[in-house]
Amino acid sequence: MKLQQLRHFLFVIEEGGFRAAANRANRSQAAISASIRELEKTLDQRLFEVGNKATLTPFGESCVPKIQQFLSVYQALADDLQAIASGDKGKIRIASVPSLVTKLLPSVLVAYSKKYPDIEIVLIDDNSIGVANRLLTGEVDLALGNCTSINQTDIDFTLLISDPIGVVCLKSNELNSKLSQSQGLKWEQLMTQPFIYNGTCKLLENTPAEALNRKARYTIENITSLFALLRNDLGITTLPRLAFPSNEPELIWISLIDPSLNRQIGIFKLANKSISPAAQAFYELCIEYVQENYLL
Repeated sequence: MKLQQLRHFLFVIEEGGFRAAANRANRSQAAISASIRELEKTLDQRLFEVGNKATLTPFGESCVPKIQQFLSVYQALADDLQAIASGDKGKIRIASVPSLVTKLLPSVLVAYSKKYPDIEIVLIDDNSIGVANRLLTGEVDLALGNCTSINQTDIDFTLLISDPIGVVCLKSNELNSKLSQSQGLKWEQLMTQPFIYNGTCKLLENTPAEALNRKARYTIENITSLFALLRNDLGITTLPRLAFPSNEPELIWISLIDPSLNRQIGIFKLANKSISPAAQAFYELCIEYVQENYLL
């Protein structure tokens, strides 16, 4: 039983005859008749009455709704598969460091959702190491994070943003002055302050500012807890610019100029494994969006 034979059968019914069905199928009338005969031979039953080829037999009448249902399901499947292949339908899973979830990703997701409204998106936030691990284990299709946490050769990393590192303290702190706001701070100026270590402080390693990590009074991984300690004047810390809230009323972010450090933020995928068309579309749109709207 061939798909084309089933279509020809419905054409005859819908068009009211073999000649009209032949015109619709862009085939000869003899070809349509032969297709129907082959279908009848396969089923071992006549579909049309002898002598009146457009009149269905009782068996033919019982076949119509079943064939219509089958072809409808088949067409829906074909449409869905084509939509998935073109990236118009499907599901993508993305892991990202929290600072990008709040600052960069919302704008990218708005642009992506407008272009691909039927794609389901699962977004997971994690620290930079967790983001890379989720990608390596196959839990997510794409990841966004800090390239310094990635040393695996099986990850393909594309740089998006160079995010400067700065000092975060209370606005009332002595470190905050017009001079420091305009010129920045040196690591030596921070040594007299209680220091709070967070996950991004790894960026200070192998620099003179690593001395701050060694003297840390507190170690905090959760960003909400970190800001609670900072607001209660329990110390200062260093953070990438994107990790600092733009509407923070009590704290201030001041550039760290010595050493001058940047967090290299990018999007990455597995190097030796294909991703779905939907994920590939997000990957390309994310890179294009950042290049057009952000300066490295």
